[in-house]
Amino acid sequence: MTAIADIMQTAPVIPVIVVDEVEHAVPLARALVAGGLPVLEVTLRTPAALDAIRAMKQVDGAIVGAGTVTNQQELAAAIDAGSEFIVSPGLTEPLGKAAIREGIPFLPGIANAGDIMRGLDLGLTHFKFFPAMAAGGLPALKALAAPFGQCRFCPTGGITLENAPEWLAFDPVLCVGGSWVAPRGAVDEAEVEKVARQAAALGN
Repeated sequence: MTAIADIMQTAPVIPVIVVDEVEHAVPLARALVAGGLPVLEVTLRTPAALDAIRAMKQVDGAIVGAGTVTNQQELAAAIDAGSEFIVSPGLTEPLGKAAIREGIPFLPGIANAGDIMRGLDLGLTHFKFFPAMAAGGLPALKALAAPFGQCRFCPTGGITLENAPEWLAFDPVLCVGGSWVAPRGAVDEAEVEKVARQAAALGN
């Protein structure tokens, strides 16, 4: 079983993907993987999301997970669709326990010390810091991370190509989540691959 830590260290940026039309899924996944961003978080924000996960799983090299998972029903549906990891905007005990029970890599959202402590109680040490910019940006994460040396983070929410390097330079940050690499709508594969390459290079 791949650990969430390994998934987070695969590439510096995890594309946060909203798919409105299933036919966009495969070209988008293909372009992102070709550009060096194989870990794909498909948010469960649209009716097409679960089918998009199934479709993207067919793309060689893609590691496809579900984002915006908020309860056990969505967790079950995401796993059923073939998700290899689960990302949630927050952390509740029922969802955390269900993900642990399923043995699936799980990246829950946290925005304060109480969230982190709830995660640690469940045995979790890797978290999504969300919404990163709205929750106080890098100074807030630095302050939060200080008492929790064992924890690692993936900031998401307001991350851009311009500010990502600053986040990635902070040791407890393993990767960032970004929607800028995966625009909604019809896919210009060459353009997406180019943007993905720029993002993938942030890890160097």
